[in-house]
Amino acid sequence: MPNSLTSPPVRPLLDRLFQAADQDDAHWVTILERDPDGAAAVSARDKADAYAELYIPVSPEGGRLLYTLVRASRPATVVEFGTSFGISTIHLAAAVRDNAVVGDNPAGHVISTELHPGKAARARANLAEAGLADLVTILEGDARETLAGLPGPVGFVLLDGWKNLYLPVLRLLEPRLAPGALVVADDTVSMADEMPDYLSYVRDPAHGYLSVSFPESDGLEITCRV
Repeated sequence: MPNSLTSPPVRPLLDRLFQAADQDDAHWVTILERDPDGAAAVSARDKADAYAELYIPVSPEGGRLLYTLVRASRPATVVEFGTSFGISTIHLAAAVRDNAVVGDNPAGHVISTELHPGKAARARANLAEAGLADLVTILEGDARETLAGLPGPVGFVLLDGWKNLYLPVLRLLEPRLAPGALVVADDTVSMADEMPDYLSYVRDPAHGYLSVSFPESDGLEITCRV
């Protein structure tokens, strides 16, 4: 069984990107010096500009979990809200490619979104280096607009952008979620106070979900569309 995460070109690239992401703390200091309120901004685009040098990645363990869930659920379409520099996108696309290698079906596809054009460009370069560019489309702009015309069915969703937009993005995608679709939200422990509406929504069975809090790193909420 193939596992692209353990071999070149994916493994050395991820190692390098995670190492670079470890320098995020230095960038946070610069941001806080400019704005003691933590780069508080009036719009998502302002935040994207303020955080342009921050990786804000999924953890290595979280990335492996994403890979595992996609391998197990075998979705034809994966949607990611928040590409950044493409670390989580690489995990998703590697799983999609490896699923195609061991199955009779054509490879699925990852649709990812990124508001900041500089980050989108760097993510595309990283995906090309990983040999996964043909499996990913990065939509630049506000995800509430770029995902509006996305066809279904969607089998897997990763929410890892601005936390206050988790619920609006989910509700936008909801009509196109396949039965049994998985929705994974990142930072649901460390930043729970920024997404109370989202967590309340997916944890209420009346909305058609079964949700489990997974306490890895900054927390992941794993939700199944039932």
